[in-house]
Amino acid sequence: MLNMLFGNLFAPQPQNVRMVSPAEIKQWHKAGEAVLIDVREAGEFAAERIPGAINLPLSTFDPAKVPVVPEGKKLVIHCRSGARCGMAAARLAASGFSGDIHRMEGGIMGWRFVGGPTA
Repeated sequence: MLNMLFGNLFAPQPQNVRMVSPAEIKQWHKAGEAVLIDVREAGEFAAERIPGAINLPLSTFDPAKVPVVPEGKKLVIHCRSGARCGMAAARLAASGFSGDIHRMEGGIMGWRFVGGPTA
């Protein structure tokens, strides 16, 4: 039963998925090098978000809706604490996305902890 509920959380991530610290992503964001995908639900996103982030909720996550990442930018997926972004990253990789996928460690909570701006 627990495996059914949490199996995806603890499954190994595809090779093109990498966990990255909020501090590093904050530098990318400040330099304009990050394409941020927020997989929290619309209400969470409306209450607080990272400026410039695109909301693609996990409940309706469709890899085809992930924008093309321009040359020189990094795709970053985040959520509240880090679990949902892992599921979204796995779905994106399974869809055939071949670029690097960066997961924000600790989600928006980690982002706030390192002083990242929110709107």
